[in-house]
Amino acid sequence: MFYLTTAIDYTNGSPHIGHAYEKVLADVIARYRRLRGDEVYFLTGVDQFGQKVQQSAEKEGITPEEFVAGTTRKFSALWEKLSVNYDGWAETTDKRHQACVGAILTELKEQGQLYKKSHSGHYSVRQEQFLQERDRDEAGNFGPEWGEVVEIEEENWYFKLSDHTDWLKGFLDAQPDIIIPAFRKSELLNALEKNSGIDLCISRPKERLRWGIEFPFDENYVTYVWFDALINYISFAGYKAAPDAGLPEFEKIWSDRPLHVIGKDILIPAHGIYWFCMLHAMGFSDAQMPRLLVHGFWNGIGGVKMSKSLGNIVDPAELADKFGVEALRYFLMRDIVTGKDSEFDMERLIMLYNTELANEFGNLCNRALNMSQRFTESVLHNVGPLEPEDIAVRTSLTESTAAYQAAMDEFDISKGLEALNRHVVHCNQYAERMKPWELNRNPENKDRVATILYHFAESVAHVAVLISPILPEITAKLAEQLNLPGLTTLKLTDLHWGLLPDGHVIGKPQPAFPRIVVEKPE
Repeated sequence: MFYLTTAIDYTNGSPHIGHAYEKVLADVIARYRRLRGDEVYFLTGVDQFGQKVQQSAEKEGITPEEFVAGTTRKFSALWEKLSVNYDGWAETTDKRHQACVGAILTELKEQGQLYKKSHSGHYSVRQEQFLQERDRDEAGNFGPEWGEVVEIEEENWYFKLSDHTDWLKGFLDAQPDIIIPAFRKSELLNALEKNSGIDLCISRPKERLRWGIEFPFDENYVTYVWFDALINYISFAGYKAAPDAGLPEFEKIWSDRPLHVIGKDILIPAHGIYWFCMLHAMGFSDAQMPRLLVHGFWNGIGGVKMSKSLGNIVDPAELADKFGVEALRYFLMRDIVTGKDSEFDMERLIMLYNTELANEFGNLCNRALNMSQRFTESVLHNVGPLEPEDIAVRTSLTESTAAYQAAMDEFDISKGLEALNRHVVHCNQYAERMKPWELNRNPENKDRVATILYHFAESVAHVAVLISPILPEITAKLAEQLNLPGLTTLKLTDLHWGLLPDGHVIGKPQPAFPRIVVEKPE
């Protein structure tokens, strides 16, 4: 079982382009693994508790339950719009999740992993955590990333994080691919040195925060939002679930190393330190620890961080409505290297779609389908003698498919798409050299024209399958036009030259990738 999760989105605001990127990335990975023939379970969802949610609800004069219900609908509606096809949906207000959190807290307390103490210190309202001296900048101040910082003295429950940090250092050193990309692991190890000997405050007094999961053994406290939220990865996979809970079988879901897809901002300390140590305290073995695929950010032009104050926030729903879901999904996967940052540029979205899809792949589809309709009465033939140029097309497809698979196996979606585009470009160059539109003027070239057009159509069929994780709707459209409905169910192992049999009759051609035309202001 390939178990894949994303970070659950905090329901304090509306979804933005960063949320969309992460969910589409995970959806593409899940679809690709199914294309490989793997059994997949893809979990995503929302993080609904916490101080910021409580404060936002109070500002609007509604209950936290009402506030998160409205925000949650925005996220789920966007994922439906963007064709994010998840198997499991996590909401931290779910009673099943709360029961799992309570059971884990009780077990950890019984094992001596939790204790209560009083603490006085600086508290970040934005990040909902106590700050340490190491969090100050060079001038000795708490930077803007922490938002409002207040001094608090209160008694809380603590998790003995320090009991597990030595284990975590050794574990990370022994696991070369546990953090992807690898340079993120170095950052994590450096941060771990600074966190040595520090325990984690995992409660908040109800007198300050009521919107959270109540401690099962101390009714005066609710659970720290990060401790609660991280547990979603196992609670909604069936960990400690009742037999009639309607959740998956945990032993099956967590049978191999899961993959958590997260942003670089929540690697340290939440996932890279807290989560690994929590799992270790719960008794998870080294072999059961998840891998972390850490992606970068979409920034504004010039690398400027997107923010409401700068007015450069990008609404993915508006983009999908304006340019189409296919254009947005393609851009999000094509114009960023997994693990690194990129700049969101509307002009590049249009350029990539028009160049690689409308011009290149769209042109190949047009040649394969429209020319076959005009020159061979929509009947494909694969019996003519092969010339070196034909063999080169087949070689290009084999090499591009191998490069695509190698890239996708490493979660490098952009590189995988680049490999497919190389073959599409090769086919269009082949068309320009063969010129079937000129050959067709002479009836004696009938077989040669049919052979060329078959190579176009067969290439379209293969690319349609390979691009399906990124553009599933396009694959369905091309399968219909090729009159090959089984194309949408093929796996990588089913791909071979000859998907389209000799004598196959294609369907009615339709433009697959209409160009995006932006009217310039006068």
